[in-house]
Amino acid sequence: MSAAVAVAAEGALAGEFDLRGKTCMVTGASDGIGLAAATAFAGAGAEVVMVVRNEERGKAAAERIRAAHPDAKLDLELADLSSQAAIRGLGERYVASKRPLHVLVNNAGVWQTARKLSVDGIELTFATNMLGYFLVTKVLEPALVRSAPSRMVAVGSGLAGGLDFDDINFDKRSWGAIKPGVAAYAQSKQANRMWTWALARKLAGTGVTANIMNPNNTRTGAFKKGGGPLAWIVHFGNLFVSESAAKGADTAVWLAASTELDGVTGKYWEKRKECECAFRDPAKEDAVWELCERLTSASATPAA
Repeated sequence: MSAAVAVAAEGALAGEFDLRGKTCMVTGASDGIGLAAATAFAGAGAEVVMVVRNEERGKAAAERIRAAHPDAKLDLELADLSSQAAIRGLGERYVASKRPLHVLVNNAGVWQTARKLSVDGIELTFATNMLGYFLVTKVLEPALVRSAPSRMVAVGSGLAGGLDFDDINFDKRSWGAIKPGVAAYAQSKQANRMWTWALARKLAGTGVTANIMNPNNTRTGAFKKGGGPLAWIVHFGNLFVSESAAKGADTAVWLAASTELDGVTGKYWEKRKECECAFRDPAKEDAVWELCERLTSASATPAA
């Protein structure tokens, strides 16, 4: 299947939505779920801001979208979302531009087979998957509020759990020999859910909604980016048991674009259906928020 045909298939998601006059930002938009969502938004007539870490891959992704939608309105923003300075730079540029922002899809994430620290001294998975979501949303909140009604959609995971407030960095816990990095990934994804619900409460009355979804088992490039031979083995194995990125992105696009979701906030979704979650606990949700605040403050020190 050619790249143009593949992206056209992803773009079929856009057929039921009309986003003309809207601006949608997608993080991690160079491949996988992020590219599928960006394609759908472009096909629905939105102006799409693609946040990518690698300029070459970002340009290639934009070309794929234009192959399916020649009139697509696309902008590239470069930012490494494991770096708090890079995220703040993105926010400062965007807010200063006075551009609207009607949809923010927090999607960029990593799975690491070896424990690494971010430039800010925080375990890289948590720094990217959780603090990236938190800080991107925080620095872009003025644009979201100014553009209300607007929506934040977080891409979560069914693999969620094991959040340890006392060992965010995995200084004390094992990284895992048989399943390296899985516990760190699951921790970050539990935190994603709890942060989203705290965010929804804090944004009450602003016209900005916040929801999180599970894309289920989806073919993305996340596994092969984990580093080392094991990451590639998992990546190729996943190709045979997973669904397309377009299917993985479907619920995120629906949450971002459907008029059915006007005013709906603070919920967890799978396959366009609201789901219950064992992690619901307002006090602990607020604790996740406070942890993120502390780890992204100007005077933050790495978690013990």
